This record gives sequence, structure tokens and C-alpha cells, in this order.
Amino acid sequence: MNYSEDDLLPISALQHLLFCERQCALIHIEQAWEENRFTVEGHILHEHVHEREDESRGDVRISRGLRLRSLRLGLTGVADVVEFHRGQAEPFYSESTSISTEWVPFPVEYKRGKPKSNQCDEVQLCAQAICLEEMMNVRIPAGALFYGTPRRRTDVPLDDDLRRTTEQAADRLHRLLDTGTTPPALYEKKCDTCSLLHLCMPETAGRGKSAVHYLARMLQSS
Repeated sequence: MNYSEDDLLPISALQHLLFCERQCALIHIEQAWEENRFTVEGHILHEHVHEREDESRGDVRISRGLRLRSLRLGLTGVADVVEFHRGQAEPFYSESTSISTEWVPFPVEYKRGKPKSNQCDEVQLCAQAICLEEMMNVRIPAGALFYGTPRRRTDVPLDDDLRRTTEQAADRLHRLLDTGTTPPALYEKKCDTCSLLHLCMPETAGRGKSAVHYLARMLQSS
């Protein structure tokens, strides 16, 4: 099954989903958003990466802000950096007998802070790679995550387990947004770093209720 262009969802929503399904629904169903220090620092980092010019370094070409899409996963987005390494590329589609390109894509996603305890960053990177594979018919074995705090790049093998996790997350994302229902709030320690903490209101929004609608009722009654 392939999705239509109208059904494509942002790749970045996968990270919201894996961090918290309620946060994902607040952002992508209720269109709720608030900034905090972490989101602002993230925006600044991405803008700094995207504003630099494309370049070539020997056998590596570097492209920034490349548009991506996968009709198979129903995802679209923008890659921070895609390095194209000169070398023999394996076709992505098994029925293809030709080499699609001599340049092998290597996506690099930039993140503020440090590596996380879950796989949300790896899944976002893998989704970008799957988009590139579909667009270019070339197999991508690995990518990298660059974290701002240690200022260190970590290579990420795009193995079968990570691909399966990414495909399952994309399916969960579509099913969540298709329901149009925001999951109930459940306070956890990670909530303290969420920019939507005051909109989410775990103890007052109630099970299955909309935080945005709750705020609207409060404003009307005041």
C-alpha cells in the first residue's frame, strides 16, 4: 500500500510520537505549540545548518535542506544534511538490475543536546534514509547523528531492526492521527522538559479530554 501526496505526514512527527503520543496528538491533531529553551535551541541549530551552502570535498558532495518523501511510509520532510559518497551503489528495489547512481547517500541529522535513552532520533534518521532510498532507488546502509552538546557525530547502522521499528512507528503515527483523538495525559519525569507541559496539564485536562478545548472553556468562564 502506498499513501497519496495528500496523506503525507511530517517525518519530525515520529520523534514526537516516540517521545509521547499525547504530545504528538496535541501538536498534529490540536495544532497546539509552545516554545521553550530546548525547542528554540533546536530551531537555531537547524537554521544554522540549512543556511550554509552546498559543497564538495573530494569524493563527498554535501547537500543541505533536501526535500524528502516516501509514499510507502506516508512521510515527508527536509533533511539537515545528506552527504553523497562516491562509490558503487546497490539498488534498493530487488527487481532492478542496474546501479542507480555512483553516489551513495549518507543522511546526517543534527540534534541539540546529547543522545537520548530511546530511539526517537535513530528512527527519524532511518525514515529520512528510507525516503532517499525510495526517491533514488539506492540502498543506504548507514547515516549519522550529530549532537550539539558533545559536538560529536555518531554513525548509525540502518539495520533490519531499526527499519522495522521505523515502519511500525510510521504506521502508528497514521493510525493515531486518523483517530483524531488525543490520548489521556500521564505525568512522567520527561514531562518537565516538554514545551507543552502547561497546555497538556496532566492532572487537570482529564482522561481523553482536549487540552486546547479545556483552555478555551476556562477562558470563556473567566
